[in-house]
Amino acid sequence: MRRIQAGNALSAFGLGFTVPYLYVYVAQVRGLGAGTAGVVLAVFALAALVVLPFTGRVIDRRGPLPVLVGGALVASGGALAMGVAGSVPTAVAAAALLGAGTAVLQPALATMIVRSSTSATRTRAFATQFFLANLGLGVGGLIGGQLVDEHRPGTFLLLFAVEAVMFLVLAGMAATVRLPGARAVLPGVSSAAAVEGGLRGVVRHRAMVWLCLLGFLVFFACYGQFESGLAAYGTEAAGIGPSTLGVALAANTAVIVAAQFVVLRLVERRRRSRVIAVVGVVWAFAWAVAGFAGLGPGGQAVATAAFVSTYALLGLGEAMLAPTVAPLVADLAPAGAVGRYNSAFALVKQVALAVGPAVGGPMGAALHGPYIVTFVLCSLGVTVLALRLGRLLTPVQDQPSAAGGSRVVAQGAAAPGAAPSVREGEFAPDGLAAPGRPA
Repeated sequence: MRRIQAGNALSAFGLGFTVPYLYVYVAQVRGLGAGTAGVVLAVFALAALVVLPFTGRVIDRRGPLPVLVGGALVASGGALAMGVAGSVPTAVAAAALLGAGTAVLQPALATMIVRSSTSATRTRAFATQFFLANLGLGVGGLIGGQLVDEHRPGTFLLLFAVEAVMFLVLAGMAATVRLPGARAVLPGVSSAAAVEGGLRGVVRHRAMVWLCLLGFLVFFACYGQFESGLAAYGTEAAGIGPSTLGVALAANTAVIVAAQFVVLRLVERRRRSRVIAVVGVVWAFAWAVAGFAGLGPGGQAVATAAFVSTYALLGLGEAMLAPTVAPLVADLAPAGAVGRYNSAFALVKQVALAVGPAVGGPMGAALHGPYIVTFVLCSLGVTVLALRLGRLLTPVQDQPSAAGGSRVVAQGAAAPGAAPSVREGEFAPDGLAAPGRPA
């Protein structure tokens, strides 16, 4: 687990070097224009949408390690190609490689974490992953900003070379890991449950469908607005300058890093669905504060403070989500289908991150009042969906700590189209599923 987490942090560190500067690099440094830069960013996202539907099946058949190593190698090649891209075809091809490679890393890493943890330790493991990824992105972006010079293309080549090396480091560290098999981690799940764990099983699994709907709203209403709608709203409605946007993003990262393990102690003994519901309330308040920043009666100093506070409050919600949503995806998956469930959720996330800017960008720039109202309602929708999801979860899925450190999660026992029964949460005294009972 330590090696997996270290590799995850270093790859995030490499991404932080380049992600904030990709648009500037393509449009200005390489002189390919804003239109080409938009195409490159679109291809980056579309490549993920193309590969993710197939990633989960490969993970479940071949294991997460080959997928992770392969994705890291592809991403490394894409980063190097982007660093030397001087034409439109080269930049587009590099973006496709980089987007496809990085897309498969998320479900592969998530599955490796599931294989290396138990139901009792999984919450903390995913919280640690989120913490280290944000720390790596933040530190990488900070150092990259000190090295980059738009008048010297060689500095950008250095950034992309660092990113490529970090992907290779991730591949090397992951290759040294020896994972237990899915059956060793989830010994009580029946073969029938494993067979039903394909993509069709994901669609028929009511709790997973509700979780995907919830995930779409989460990523649409928060992550999909950071660098699009919320930035446009702050600039146009609140008069926020680029430097303040940087401070707001820094405040978001700082809250996540500072609060992650404090929040973890508060949420790991509580029901996951209730924690997610609280996140919706926190985010609704954050959007109301954003509304005050742009539409309230205060001066520029008040607007700036309110806008930065919005990003900080959104970060607090993110810190609460990290130990709840990702482990819940894993705990809903039948044995042999964890990769497909993780990939399905990653696909939902990617779609939300594509739709969010497309909807929020124009609204944030021109329809200030409706924009705030829309995302207050979306945040409250997160609360409603979370409470609805809680009624479809077994007690152990919703609150793993209630199992007293059991190694087995009540996964996949119910027919995918039916709500789980009380018996699915029962455990034998030794911590394993009792003979004859659903695991």
